[in-house]
Amino acid sequence: MKLHPIVVVLLDGVADRAHASLGGRTGVEAARTPNLDRLCASGSCGVIYAVGPGRAPSSEVAHWSMLGYRPDEFPGRAVFEALGRGQEVGDDHVFAYAALRPAERREDGWWLTGRPHPVDDAEEAERLVASCDGIEIEGLTFSLTHVWRGEAVLRIAGGADERVTDSDAFFRDRHPLLRPQAVVPEAERTARAVEAWTREVMRRLEGERLNVITLKWWGRPRAVPTFEQRHGLRGTFAAESAFLRGLARAVGLHAVEARETDDPAADLRGRVALARERLDAGDSFVFVHQKSADAAGHTKDPMRKQAMLETMDSALDDLPTDRAIVCVTGDHATPAFPEVIHSGDPVPFVLAGPGVRADDVREFGESTCVQGILGQPRGPDMMPVLLNAADRPLFLGSRPTPFDGADGYPSLLEPLL
Repeated sequence: MKLHPIVVVLLDGVADRAHASLGGRTGVEAARTPNLDRLCASGSCGVIYAVGPGRAPSSEVAHWSMLGYRPDEFPGRAVFEALGRGQEVGDDHVFAYAALRPAERREDGWWLTGRPHPVDDAEEAERLVASCDGIEIEGLTFSLTHVWRGEAVLRIAGGADERVTDSDAFFRDRHPLLRPQAVVPEAERTARAVEAWTREVMRRLEGERLNVITLKWWGRPRAVPTFEQRHGLRGTFAAESAFLRGLARAVGLHAVEARETDDPAADLRGRVALARERLDAGDSFVFVHQKSADAAGHTKDPMRKQAMLETMDSALDDLPTDRAIVCVTGDHATPAFPEVIHSGDPVPFVLAGPGVRADDVREFGESTCVQGILGQPRGPDMMPVLLNAADRPLFLGSRPTPFDGADGYPSLLEPLL
């Protein structure tokens, strides 16, 4: 029996809210998307919530869930950032992502006022980060590895606990620099040391325009089943973002750096071509990610997002639905209005390929795909849905594998010799 491979084309931030300027439609509903519409007409549709209705996930949380991994297995984005940049990670360190920023003192605290200029401040930012490397507080050693434009991976040795809150609240115009707090009593020592470290950094940077270092995305490496052990698939994950390539490496997928340029259609065509190449090479799973729709959403211009989605659709005329189960979806909504980063709105989800049943949906969009046969799955449902379409579902009631949370059969089961 021939088992079909799976291809996922993830359009980051593809979903949206309805906008009056688009006639009460979202960007993707207003966009002319003949290729996505054709895919819907030949396949099964639904809308997906990566972590649940109304919940606004970050990309790393959404991807982790959609790839079939649980929240208690999540190591934290800082670990992905380190892995994606080729750094070694181990259980003896706690990780956080550090960012050098300018801040001013106001009556109610320190407020961030911007970020380093990627060119003009590059050398100075790297120098200032280096000046704060190696600080020791309460038996903990804080080591910084600069990665770009004043941002660094922080690793803490000496028995730290990762369950500490962020000092960076994301919205620099809504919240001041926050005091690190322990999430559980066992993290009190680490939280106190992190606060003391933050104050020591500010002392060392006093008088500089870039004068604080924020921390976020705390975590530590965790042992989890590989993607092959959990789903029975081997394959490739292509993305520009270092943290996504690190996420892929954390679960044993082959990570490929796929650059994004000022020609998003060419970028997406290149990703589809890569998927075909990897299928030819024998991959049973290929995941390609592109951020263009998300970036358009962050401009807060609904028409720019509509135009971007039309541009991206033009590159989706050669999907390998003749020999693979192909899924096109997104990880979350990035509203072009109002001023939120992401939102918990439904995300269009379509799959097509050999043997996939066509439902009545004919257009790719939130309000149309929700009428499809797949309904409203959540992130953890994605891989079982794809495995089922690919004739690879794990028969529940048998236990042929010892791997926790398995959704598919490993490529090779353990024979009794």
